[in-house]
Amino acid sequence: MAVSADFSESTLCMTAPNKNAALIREGKLRPELLSPAGSYEALMAAIEGGADAVYMGGVAFNARINAKNFTEDELKRGIALAHSYGTKVYIAANTLIYDRELDGFLRAAEYAYLCGADALIVADMGAAAEIRRRIPIELHASTQVSGHGADAADILARAGFSRMVCAREMSKDDIKRFIDVSPIEAEVFVHGALCVCHSGQCLFSSLVGGRSGNRGECAQPCRLPYKVKKGQREYPLSLKDLSLATHIPELCELGIASLKIEGRMKSPEYVRDVTAIWRRLLDEGKSASASDFKELEAIFSREGFTDKYFYGKTDSSMLGVRTESQKQASKELIPFTKITRKFPVDMRLSIKSDVPVSLTVTRLDNGLSARVEGDIPLVAKTAPIDDATAKKCMSKLGDTPFTLNNINAEIDGGLMLPISSLNALRRSAIQRLVEEIETPKDVKDIKDKSAPIGKRSRFNTAVFLFPDRIPNSAFEYFDIIYTPLEKYTGSTNGVMLPAIIFDGEKQDIQRMLSDAVAKGAKHVLIGNLGHIELVKHSGLTLHGDFRLNVTNSASAAFIEEQGFEDVVLSPELTLPQIRDIGGRTSACVYGRMPLMITEKCVGKELGDCKSCKSGELTLTDRRGMSFPILRTFRHRSLILNSVPFYMADKQAELERAKILMRHFIFTVETSKQADEIISAYKRELPPRDATKIKRIK
Repeated sequence: MAVSADFSESTLCMTAPNKNAALIREGKLRPELLSPAGSYEALMAAIEGGADAVYMGGVAFNARINAKNFTEDELKRGIALAHSYGTKVYIAANTLIYDRELDGFLRAAEYAYLCGADALIVADMGAAAEIRRRIPIELHASTQVSGHGADAADILARAGFSRMVCAREMSKDDIKRFIDVSPIEAEVFVHGALCVCHSGQCLFSSLVGGRSGNRGECAQPCRLPYKVKKGQREYPLSLKDLSLATHIPELCELGIASLKIEGRMKSPEYVRDVTAIWRRLLDEGKSASASDFKELEAIFSREGFTDKYFYGKTDSSMLGVRTESQKQASKELIPFTKITRKFPVDMRLSIKSDVPVSLTVTRLDNGLSARVEGDIPLVAKTAPIDDATAKKCMSKLGDTPFTLNNINAEIDGGLMLPISSLNALRRSAIQRLVEEIETPKDVKDIKDKSAPIGKRSRFNTAVFLFPDRIPNSAFEYFDIIYTPLEKYTGSTNGVMLPAIIFDGEKQDIQRMLSDAVAKGAKHVLIGNLGHIELVKHSGLTLHGDFRLNVTNSASAAFIEEQGFEDVVLSPELTLPQIRDIGGRTSACVYGRMPLMITEKCVGKELGDCKSCKSGELTLTDRRGMSFPILRTFRHRSLILNSVPFYMADKQAELERAKILMRHFIFTVETSKQADEIISAYKRELPPRDATKIKRIK
């Protein structure tokens, strides 16, 4: 579903469900097969494998910045090449954007559009809003948006998106519920690597290693070994790769618009071979056999594959790492050299006296035609052009996407035309045939950018994960205290929604919200756009959590427009970046930041259920740093940083950065420790041990 060229107002159909979903369910339309292209060679490999569409990134602003990616020239050539094979191209522009990068980001988006890109995959809501104001291109919401329910689809549709990349953790039932009512298309990962953390919610690589997963630089801490007890898994965060190849008829019955293969960091051989297997199975409408699955495992796997999320179940069998034998098998793949796929064409050649020679080329796969004219033939003095010579010249299609099916040549006798002229005529016709029918136009030149209109005021807020650990001093110091909705007792004026709420969990959330309001709750902290609808009519004042990943003024303005009173900015920002965003925004100045929220229980790999529930477990890395693990709503695991942010003695710097609205997160602290922290901030005391804290730089 394309976005209208009127960028100010969306003309997206808001009725549900999405029309294409019904056609796919009825078997009248096949789901799109979407393959990764981390390099120009991988793009060609995806085409060779039979991808309907590819997703790829430029040299900046994409979530796989360490892939080879595409220069501007390669991007232009790559889009033209893909389109010549009838393959769509989606450009991954799915990182969080800082204010000073926004102009460059918009220039890159405009360039991709002018090169003919079919859609942009975007994660930053402010950047998406700015694209929509300027460029009439289709927008797909990246999995980094953390969309995991139908309410997210409604907001995304209103924001100009035509498709949502669904969270990998969504089960078959979750996907069905989504498609049943969603006004936009569903794109679902069906094969490739799995992040153990919900996408868009991982700060592990960023806050611990200085390489932001939200900015395309993930160092993959989930693939590292951790210190464990004897008999426990040394890699408690490393998941096997996903494969839903044994569920292809079910995927079609669900009405999924696009089946996505992960792998922009993978080799061209991987892309070609995995795509080819999925292409064949999808065309045949059948699930992978045991031999198909073995072939997929030989291409790349981590001790096999998993489909547990699809079933809505998680257990230890999901864990896996690359073995030496698997690494060796991947090295033995047949090298990829070039595209061998060809489309048959018919030609009609006309060589007549006193008129320019003409050639019409028609594709048999889609009926598209191109007609070109060349030189006027001369009267032959010696060797006139004949039918055999002309046909030989026309059949030289070489590395083009085409092969000659039939040629109809009408040639008057006694005429001469140089072979070079015939070759030029053929090249011109083929070039015309592969060019886009419609050239993108109408990019609006808008200088101003969206900015929030709210103003910062002195305001302190806090989250306490354990309501029974709130000291008396907190009620005096904080304007709002949030406790988890599922633990709300009525002792504070705010509740915090769970980070993840699938559609099947909404009824429980609504019941708990009603109870919280009845007990006196006035405020609600929300970390996902898809959760707004749950609280819209509750009477609670909306406040945005750091999980909304606001890193620029345009995103702050977007959040403001959704009805939020204020928002906690991303903990990945520096003091100057926080200062420049403005608006009614706050920053986290104390707390062990949540690094991961995982669907699979991590605690179960490190201890028993009792230890997991009590919050006694920790994840210890190679350097001896320990990361507390807490059990949250619906048994999801929350992994906290080993050290907290601490800025009590840096309040002059906070003032210079205009950070008047300050947010605290209390997690594993006892009531006494929390009281000491509050006292330290009142008195601007330095930390007791500066090696056990983290600063906002």
